[in-house]
Amino acid sequence: MSLASRTRTAALLAALTAGAAGITTWAYGYTSAPRPAAPHAPQTPLRPSVTQGTVLQVVAHPDDDLFFMNPDLSRSISTGVKVTTVYLTAGESDGRNEAHSPHLQDPARPADHAAYAEARQNGIRAAYAEMATGRRTSAWQRTSVPTTGGGSAEVDILLARPEVNLVWMQMREARSISGDNPDSLRGLWDGKVPALGSQLASGTPVTTPFSYTKEQAVQAIANVFALYKPTTIRTQDPTPGRTRPAGAFHDHQDHMYGARFVQAATERYAASTGRPHFSVQNYVSYPNSSLPPTLDAKAAEEKLGYLKTYAWSDHQDWCGSPAGCGDRKTATRPTGAGWNQAIRYSRGESTTWMTQGAPGRLYAFAALDGQMAYWTRPGPTAAWQGPRFLPATAPGTSIDAGASTARLPDGRIAVLATRTTLGATPKDYRREAVLALQSAPGAAFGPWQNLGTPDTGHTGDTPATGDTPATGDTSATGHTGHTGDASATGDVSATTALGAPTAAVDATGRITVYMRDSRRTLRARTQPAPDTAFGPWQTLGGTGLQGDPVTATDSAGRRHVYAATDRTVLAWTQPAPGAPLAGPFPTGLPATTGVLSATPQDDGVRLSFRRPTTGTVTTTQATATAAAPVLSPPAEAGGEGGYGAVGTAGHLLAGRAATGTAAVTLPGRTPAWSESQMLYTGAPAAVTAPDGTGLAAALGLDADLHLTTTPPPTPTPTP
Repeated sequence: MSLASRTRTAALLAALTAGAAGITTWAYGYTSAPRPAAPHAPQTPLRPSVTQGTVLQVVAHPDDDLFFMNPDLSRSISTGVKVTTVYLTAGESDGRNEAHSPHLQDPARPADHAAYAEARQNGIRAAYAEMATGRRTSAWQRTSVPTTGGGSAEVDILLARPEVNLVWMQMREARSISGDNPDSLRGLWDGKVPALGSQLASGTPVTTPFSYTKEQAVQAIANVFALYKPTTIRTQDPTPGRTRPAGAFHDHQDHMYGARFVQAATERYAASTGRPHFSVQNYVSYPNSSLPPTLDAKAAEEKLGYLKTYAWSDHQDWCGSPAGCGDRKTATRPTGAGWNQAIRYSRGESTTWMTQGAPGRLYAFAALDGQMAYWTRPGPTAAWQGPRFLPATAPGTSIDAGASTARLPDGRIAVLATRTTLGATPKDYRREAVLALQSAPGAAFGPWQNLGTPDTGHTGDTPATGDTPATGDTSATGHTGHTGDASATGDVSATTALGAPTAAVDATGRITVYMRDSRRTLRARTQPAPDTAFGPWQTLGGTGLQGDPVTATDSAGRRHVYAATDRTVLAWTQPAPGAPLAGPFPTGLPATTGVLSATPQDDGVRLSFRRPTTGTVTTTQATATAAAPVLSPPAEAGGEGGYGAVGTAGHLLAGRAATGTAAVTLPGRTPAWSESQMLYTGAPAAVTAPDGTGLAAALGLDADLHLTTTPPPTPTPTP
């Protein structure tokens, strides 16, 4: 073993048992500082910018990362950043490394859970080696390191690329998608078992079985965070919801409860010292099956190639392991249920997290370290400052990924998010919407107002410590809809499967908050008058809403709200300023990938979205009428496709290019998209300065704010 390897192993042994970032710019030929060139200088090509940061994925099973976090995963590896993936369970399933189909199974073959767990490890190592070096046979160093409570984890280091690591926690999996098996992550979280045992793979260097209590499991994961000091944590969705109030989970129980253990460990890691700032990205898993594809053909095929490597599709004995060189269960359908064609984020898709406040002042917001951080630029020639943090939410709560903003007529800014309360018992676990408002333009933000949740009738009128009530009502009066699905263990996963809040402000300063509830309908809360308590949640209808609602107000003062379904887009509009919102109206738009952006333009609102399968950015102009809104024919913005949300401001568009990197465009320019080499997390945002200069922003994998400016559109010559 080399000196570097011995040093690395010593650090692992020490760590597992156990500053403020500066503003940077995208190297696009533009910066956030004043530009010395003339304001109408022609657009210059983007120059490469280096992706920084340390990325750590935590998934329940071997292959969750390949199915649900790629191509983000492979592209992070390709940049050379430190990438580590943690597998919570062994993924031992039924102990048979063969197809699920009964006619392909050998009933005489005895179950061997340890061997199947090893086969999946072999497949994962092969896929990562291929992503990092192009060779599935690239060698690994495998080490057993002690964790909390007498447990151990296997840590694998790719020798050719030592910044690529795998950590195998090897806890037992549920061996059922939804079945109530107490001996599982779900049972451990809900207190049905005092401890969860291990399932060691047959070839692992970990030699002694162990078990974790809930506390020990949380601490073991937190210690992994403390070791690797990630600036980006990727995990699955802890609140995917149910098919109905008491129905089956929309996702595998190990995915969602594993993500809850990650939430608890992240909260603990956030309380530690000596770590960098970090953000969290949540990924959709099984629900991708019923939603339109998000990846283009090239990206889907690349993703499928790594899945075939993991699945040991060629059946060649390249690894020499009696357990097998990959997961033969996956080999019969390496695409999953269409999962190779999609990647989706379950939170953090709002593009309104950057906004103008008092004249000349800009704000940008992001969830860092479980709290809401913000950066500010006091004036056009000033430097950006931050990150600073808003007042902390109530003890025991964390701000979820994502933020949205609304600007009041006097220049004050409201920032909205959801937060999670882990609670002392499983039934205390919940999510709710929160809002913080500046006390005066340019001043500090006041305490968080608890908006509650539209699902349970909870309206935030009983604030936790540190909260300000957001309503004066003391009951669910006026609430329509279900009242939650408290199961025998107190699980309220359906009632916490919320979208993210967005807000609109009328000419008087009244705020209305819109939110998708867990039944995928649109809900709203409104202030009866400016700076007063919010009224109760109201039902606005719609069915099958995906993503989060978006809102914008046109030049006539009419409000628009839009929400995507899996087949089209629904609209709610005001026929006149101040009139009640009418809808939902069918727009006739085609299916989208589920994420919308809306911005005022001319006498209407421009919608931007991505088309399924190609990922090309498409825009349409919506104009409100006395009846349903009128939409222009959808038009493509040009250039190759991509995935994820698109930030819009004026004619500026910002989003992920087909390679996953940050890119901007000004429609009508050549080339259509100007691309960097910077990866980022969440969604981009964009604003337009009074002089027409566009400003785009993204949160990098280093948990830092990255910005670029683009010149104003070239004026159309007068004949």
